[in-house]
Amino acid sequence: MKRYVFFMLSAILGAAIALGSYKVLFEETKTMNTSNQQVLNSTDSASFVPTTFNRIASGITTNATTIDFSEIAEKSVHAVVHVKNTTQITSYRSFQDLFNNRQSKREEIGTGSGVIISPDGYIITNNHVIDNASEIQITTEDNKIYTAQLIGSDKDVDIALLKIETDEALPYMTFGDSDSARVGEWVLAVGNPFNLNSTVTAGIISAKSRDLNDGYDGNIQAFIQTDAAINPGNSGGALVNTNGELIGINSAITSMTGSYVGYSFAVPSNIARKVVEDILEFGDVRNGILGVSGRALNSAIASSYGISQSEGFYVNEVEEGSGAKIAGIKTGDVITQIGGINISKFSDLKGYLSSKRPNDLVDVKIQRNNKEINLKVKLSGDDIIAPVELWRLSLAELPKSYKNSGFNSGVLIQNNNNSIFVKEYNLNAGYIITGINNYVIRNTADIKAFKAKFGDNFESDFKKIELISPRGEKLIITSYR
Repeated sequence: MKRYVFFMLSAILGAAIALGSYKVLFEETKTMNTSNQQVLNSTDSASFVPTTFNRIASGITTNATTIDFSEIAEKSVHAVVHVKNTTQITSYRSFQDLFNNRQSKREEIGTGSGVIISPDGYIITNNHVIDNASEIQITTEDNKIYTAQLIGSDKDVDIALLKIETDEALPYMTFGDSDSARVGEWVLAVGNPFNLNSTVTAGIISAKSRDLNDGYDGNIQAFIQTDAAINPGNSGGALVNTNGELIGINSAITSMTGSYVGYSFAVPSNIARKVVEDILEFGDVRNGILGVSGRALNSAIASSYGISQSEGFYVNEVEEGSGAKIAGIKTGDVITQIGGINISKFSDLKGYLSSKRPNDLVDVKIQRNNKEINLKVKLSGDDIIAPVELWRLSLAELPKSYKNSGFNSGVLIQNNNNSIFVKEYNLNAGYIITGINNYVIRNTADIKAFKAKFGDNFESDFKKIELISPRGEKLIITSYR
């Protein structure tokens, strides 16, 4: 009996010890798991614990905290408007109309966005949003409808200025400095995609000075690229930084479907603001010209020129009478910086100059014979660029008046001393040359390249010239007598 009681007590004591040990271990494990669960779900909390990443190698310390876009978005949407463009289209409505050559007019409606930039009703948008409009209608965030007047536009930059009349002060957006915007910086895109008013999307600046077509049509672009979602209807809307400032006008996307796939493009605010100021002050847009021609460098091009530098703009030619010539820039110089902007491609140079006017002074940094030189250059105007001579034709850049009339590419015949062209084809001043021997001619630089390749001999080199008459008629000369 005593032995039985002893065994019973031993069993109870062992069980108690085991149970106590299990409870201690279980409670400790449970506490650890609960703690880990709270850490993993901490995103449910209203605030985050800032995390510091120490990059010892570079010496950079970055503090990552949450960014609340709601206040910026609230202010921005009230300054962004819906733009409705009514265009009169002449077309055939049936096969019978086509056969009988009967055309009728109909209205075509287009929509986009715009940004109010002053309390008295000036609105900036894309030129393509209101191009050929017979009527422009503006709807504000509070659903008030206005008829807008087109004040002016620049087709090359794709910017237009509108004006609505109102007795009340309107909410508006101020311009920011697009040159100081940095790749990786947060931005908001505000507009009306697919007629969905007051839509806000967020992203970062993916690249700057982006040229979508490598200047194929003669118009070098310098877009801000973002990954903020932009779709049809966003054109003319605002690209906004985290200070609530306008740093771009949303203009284009690259897509195989016609809708957003990750790449969006905006006209930088410094260029857009300069266009607006020119229109208000002069009635047209006046561009500052540096007066150089050449090409952007890479290692292969640098090797062909016998230089080691693989970044910058190599100067092939300097225009006589231009600011660059007067300042002392020479053939063989490499422009590495202008106005504090590093130059790695031509669109960097073009983008900066698009925000400047004739007579503006700019700081230019060049490399010459491995020596760095700083110069101050006074920019020239369009009229300073000297005409190019080819086949006794004096050929010049298209004046702004021609570009505003829809002629975006080609060179203007200023004077014709070629008797064959005069007698046989009545080809006189005022015609525009757009192609020679199947080579596209966009500007005088293309004429210079043609001369450099084929020479200046009329009899042996002339095969075909494509032209546009002063009345807008397309002509082709394919032979001579």
